[in-house]
Amino acid sequence: MCTAATFNSKCHYFGRNFDYEISYDEEIAIVPRNYELSFNHVDNLKNHNAIVGIAAGVIKDYPLFYDAVNEKGLGMAGLNFENYAVYSSDIVDNKNNIAQFEFIPYVLGMCDTVDEARDLINNINITNESFNPKLPASELHWMLSDKTGKSIVVEFTKDGIKIYDNNVGVLTNAPSFDMQTFNLNNYLKISNKQPDNVIDKDFESFEYSRGMGAIGLPGDYSSMSRFVKTVFVRGNSIAKDDEISCVNQFFHILNSVEQPKGATFVSEPDLYEYTIYTSCMNLDEAVYYCKTYDNFSISKIDLLKEDLDSDELKFFKLAKENFD
Repeated sequence: MCTAATFNSKCHYFGRNFDYEISYDEEIAIVPRNYELSFNHVDNLKNHNAIVGIAAGVIKDYPLFYDAVNEKGLGMAGLNFENYAVYSSDIVDNKNNIAQFEFIPYVLGMCDTVDEARDLINNINITNESFNPKLPASELHWMLSDKTGKSIVVEFTKDGIKIYDNNVGVLTNAPSFDMQTFNLNNYLKISNKQPDNVIDKDFESFEYSRGMGAIGLPGDYSSMSRFVKTVFVRGNSIAKDDEISCVNQFFHILNSVEQPKGATFVSEPDLYEYTIYTSCMNLDEAVYYCKTYDNFSISKIDLLKEDLDSDELKFFKLAKENFD
């Protein structure tokens, strides 16, 4: 399971927690403008937007992105949508037929903004083709954000394609985004301020703790609880008007729902879901930040300072140790 969010302050920020029980040797990948992106059913992109993000490190000749941002400030992340995602087994005429694993590089390679992405996606048919037998098509839905502050969620379901405006700036996992946002109605009374006594005027209330306004805020690791908590934390977050403060605050937002090893059991013998990495993208400046479970230090890649006209993929290992 995963959590994605935006944060608008000095700049527009977007990123996610990647929560899973196993790692595919994730690395930061840079796709320069002239690296040819190949697709199964549409024309290859020989020239396109440059992209930086985290991809599966076990594949070195194709960027299997989990999340990424392009040079124009459009960010995109795929999150688990198990039992809800439905892809096509057929090739559809008059549609751009894109395999699930091709979706992020295709959209980020072609589009500069959320509005452009929405128009492109409306004409896409996502196929259930796998990258290879060991990497079947993942059941995902996607969140996109840009430097104008716009954000959308894209879901391919049994009822067809759904594109939602994401005004709360958060995405987790199943159920569908409209159900997640409807559930927020159950938490309208939660506040960051100490509560007033409204239960009984004759009851002599006592504020025995700070932070009592947030009583009732979910604290478990289910997708619906993480959605509510992230909306609350994001909506009450403040930061100074400088890059360090904003980036730190963004990581703190996602840290509020990160998963420690051992807290969420998956299967025998000893598989537990945990937050493998957390990313933060400055969409205004095309800068990609990340930190890993075992390293609290934040790594930084400034895409616009790279050789964007190259035709070769570039990979960076994630820093996975915090101590000497």
